[in-house]
Amino acid sequence: MTALALALAVRLAGLDLRPMHHDEANQAVKVGTLLETGEYKYDRNDHHGPTLYYLTLPSAWIRGQATLASLDERTLRAVPAVFGAGLILLLLLLAGSLGRTAVAASALLVALSPALTYYSRFYIQESLFVFFALGFLVALGRYSQGRRAIWAMWAGVFAGLAYATKETSVIVLLAAAAASGLARVWTNAVSSRSSILSGAGSSANVGAGPSTTLRAGSQDAPAFRPVTRVAHVALGLVVALLIALVFYSSFFRYPSGLLESFRAFTTYVERGIAPGAHAQPWTYYLRLLAYFSSGGLVWTEGFVLALALVGMIAALRRSNTTFWPRYIGLYSLITALSFSIVRYKTPWNVLPFYVGFVVLAGCGAAALIDMARSRVMRALVVIALLAAAFQLGAQNWRANFQYPSDPRNPYVYAQTSPDFLRLVQRVSDVAAVHPDRAQMLVKVIAGPYEQWPLPWYLRRMERVGYWSRAAEAGALDDAPVIVASQDNAAAVDGVLGERFVSEFYGLRPEVILTVYIERNLWERFLKSR
Repeated sequence: MTALALALAVRLAGLDLRPMHHDEANQAVKVGTLLETGEYKYDRNDHHGPTLYYLTLPSAWIRGQATLASLDERTLRAVPAVFGAGLILLLLLLAGSLGRTAVAASALLVALSPALTYYSRFYIQESLFVFFALGFLVALGRYSQGRRAIWAMWAGVFAGLAYATKETSVIVLLAAAAASGLARVWTNAVSSRSSILSGAGSSANVGAGPSTTLRAGSQDAPAFRPVTRVAHVALGLVVALLIALVFYSSFFRYPSGLLESFRAFTTYVERGIAPGAHAQPWTYYLRLLAYFSSGGLVWTEGFVLALALVGMIAALRRSNTTFWPRYIGLYSLITALSFSIVRYKTPWNVLPFYVGFVVLAGCGAAALIDMARSRVMRALVVIALLAAAFQLGAQNWRANFQYPSDPRNPYVYAQTSPDFLRLVQRVSDVAAVHPDRAQMLVKVIAGPYEQWPLPWYLRRMERVGYWSRAAEAGALDDAPVIVASQDNAAAVDGVLGERFVSEFYGLRPEVILTVYIERNLWERFLKSR
């Protein structure tokens, strides 16, 4: 519970420190519409599944917020923060399988990991997705060991929720299924070999006939017929599809939503193989975690990767017939390889497989402690592990509270600049001295990429229009304030001339916005200061 309290503390503190990323703002406006109207319809173009929006509603209700204008960053980001910390609760289900030491170490690493924490404070689908993916991993492993219908059902629940969160979850779900099958074959083979060697070395077995091989996990598994397995798989699939249908159809209001999610695969396949701004080499995720240096700042979660390697080596020991470390290790490797092969990469996509490495790192920590022969050596190992964890926590603090928007932070990606908040404040200050106040007309002339996150930050202003090009915005001088991207600035300058004052603000790295303010209004603003 200490790790859970720590995880919640670092995830929930100061949730409004970092400006809203354009992806966050887009999600926020959608949930605002759902909150106000009860309306949501899945859009397969550049939007993922709907669980994030529906699961944000309780957070808004608790804080008494019923409109887009009333929402704030804390309400929104608290949702992924809670799910990010909730990973620790799922780990408790593995205490009997991995051991309490391994689970405790894993929980501490989850709480302190800069990557897991940073994206838990990010209003996108990733933290929910990782929570559901880990839930599926645990439920599938439990089913593989015990073959009980209840775990098949829970695997279906988590699979359905994962798919309703991100369509690309099929990669993770298939990786977990493959890892489960391979781990069982591997563990059974080791168990069989151990039984044969034991039998060969025992004179009591001479002439006793063929020995009986005890399969790993068979102590939990009842007599099992293929037809029962088919029934359990069918149960899991039905539950998963039903949950996905409920969310993608907006609770059956738009039944075609689930079919639309299948059609989205074409977009993601094309995006995954095509070169573009998000294309990265296959080593991208490994370098992001192992070592990242920029502007004099060095970042590494290599401690976790090193412990994960120890955990994998421990799982490779021939005398070790434990299913779970092998299962989690195979899942992590298969998923990491799958995501690394895809050319389209964003840093938050590291989470689905990194959480597996974190669990495996807990196993590695437990293995190192077990290897210590004396109390003194064991104490030294624990002190060394705690010192490394402290260094990880220091990076966590630096990533989330000192440099949450700094491009030198490896987890910052196309992040909105703090300078952009000065633009928002300027529009607000000018509106305060305009006769129309919040009804002051504002024209935003920029492409979709440059418009966000303005719709979120200007959500309390009632007359804001958005156009991609100046020619589409009609008369420009009827708006006292105009925000334009650089590719539209020349056209706007040509129309407004000297009647407007212009200012420049950074939106994100190498992206500048120009704010035009009617000169009379500008002078009125200066006098009010």
